[in-house]
Amino acid sequence: MAPSRAPLKAGDYTVLPLTVSALPSYPHETTHYLYIRPHAPKVPDADTPRSLFASNLPIDATEASLRALFAKQLGGARIERVDIEGARPKKSGRGSAISAKAGKKRKRGAEISFGDIELPQTWDAEILSSGSGAVLVFVDKTSAEMAMKEISRAAKKRAEVLWNSDVSLGFERYRTHHELTFPARDILQATVNGYLGQFSAMEAARAKALKQQRNVPDDDGFVTVTRGGRAGPARLEEAQAAAEKLKERQKPPEDFYRFQTREKKKENAERLKREFQEDRKRVERMRARRGKIRPES
Repeated sequence: MAPSRAPLKAGDYTVLPLTVSALPSYPHETTHYLYIRPHAPKVPDADTPRSLFASNLPIDATEASLRALFAKQLGGARIERVDIEGARPKKSGRGSAISAKAGKKRKRGAEISFGDIELPQTWDAEILSSGSGAVLVFVDKTSAEMAMKEISRAAKKRAEVLWNSDVSLGFERYRTHHELTFPARDILQATVNGYLGQFSAMEAARAKALKQQRNVPDDDGFVTVTRGGRAGPARLEEAQAAAEKLKERQKPPEDFYRFQTREKKKENAERLKREFQEDRKRVERMRARRGKIRPES
């Protein structure tokens, strides 16, 4: 049974005691208090009349567990959806969009959408922060009113309302987390392949969109400048010649240091002296063979 000393109301909220079953880490039943009231946002919308707001959710609360709570223990009211604050948003089919924009003035680009590629999850379920709230949207206004009446009735009668959730806690949660931290190799490979394939497709689609927009005037007659030129790729021979010329320019100068300049001058002087001696010996040999050289008269 729920504690008889628990208050029935807390401001606009009706206090609903939930009995939490014993856990291996805490082998005793305990009571968790759920605060519920009709949803009253500052800016109402079409779903406000058929919505309830629940505060102080159990940390292992999920949309499925909240649906089961009302369907099995609180009059069978049917919930259309549950918006839990702070919960991770569900994946949308829209994926990520890349807009190919040509210029700053005119945003004439095709929007390219692809699916999301994510790494494998390392947690089997999400744990809520303490004191989290949620908006419970029922199928109609009658179901929401019936659910609120059942909550008030259960609180007044101190009826025992059991809380059940499929989310694992304690040792089981962290054991599962450890196993999911090391996914199979084929799963990781499939994720990487999917990401690289999507990236290549996005790049190709963006390049195609930019190519189509090139030299196309807008409504005002202006041509938007995009990346890329009209000239085709240079020939292989021209590219190699340009590379060789650049390589020659990048070579360090031979006489960069002062001692290199001195050594170079010394080598040139020795070379000139050696050549002078060789020329002198050559002239002497010619005189010995032909006699004294006489100038022509």
